[in-house]
Amino acid sequence: MLRERFWYGEAAFLMGPLISLIVPVWGDDELAVNLVNSLPVIPELAEWIVVAVHPTQSLCDLDRRGAIQLISCNEPSRGRQLNAGASAARGKLLCFHHCDTELRPEHLSALEKVARNSAIIGGAFHRRFRAQRTMWREPLVRWLSKLGGPLFGDQSIFVDASIFRKLGGFADIPLMEDLEFSRRLRRTGRIVILDPPLWSPPRRLGRLGTWWRTFRNTAFIGLFYLGVDPHTLHSWYYRLPPTHPNSNPNQSQPSENDTHDQP
Repeated sequence: MLRERFWYGEAAFLMGPLISLIVPVWGDDELAVNLVNSLPVIPELAEWIVVAVHPTQSLCDLDRRGAIQLISCNEPSRGRQLNAGASAARGKLLCFHHCDTELRPEHLSALEKVARNSAIIGGAFHRRFRAQRTMWREPLVRWLSKLGGPLFGDQSIFVDASIFRKLGGFADIPLMEDLEFSRRLRRTGRIVILDPPLWSPPRRLGRLGTWWRTFRNTAFIGLFYLGVDPHTLHSWYYRLPPTHPNSNPNQSQPSENDTHDQP
């Protein structure tokens, strides 16, 4: 059961930071600690909110020092974790960020500009590809994002807090919550895809390799857009062989990050 938090209305933003950085965590506590330590924030500009399943002592220490606001939960559900973080947030702009994705001062500056532009309701960041043999993908992915393609969680989806409430937050579904939300977000108003691009380290591909992951995730994303229920997709997805014996189920749902090559 998530520790309950509630909205206090628009007046809360007057005393709070401009941006809320919301990070869901399940078994990746040290990555979250490293992320927060790598980017100290000015309280008037931004706040870190970490929503963790059974947080370790290192996250609790950050919370005790005031570096983060920690919300603990007993069961993993990325959509519910993101909603819990949003309900505790005081920022005008909510940014949902994965703990295994870089975040630098330049990204925070880009978010600040968006937060101060009332014509923009949300968006995400472009992606960066490091391997030379896959550099051709970056302009293609940029074009697809601008054309209206899905926004993935590892692009750090951001949204105006009032719009997030209007949309009802993320759906409580076991898979594809980022794609489902981005589809509703695009229908609501003007979004932007920001530079500088974000880079996420490739996950360990194990014995099944890059091509299998690319085919598998593309197929599941296609099935989602064809209307297959996310609960059905979830049951199918986890019947497949794991890509790595130590893979984390919370991090292995279909995502563009799964097809990044080694740098």
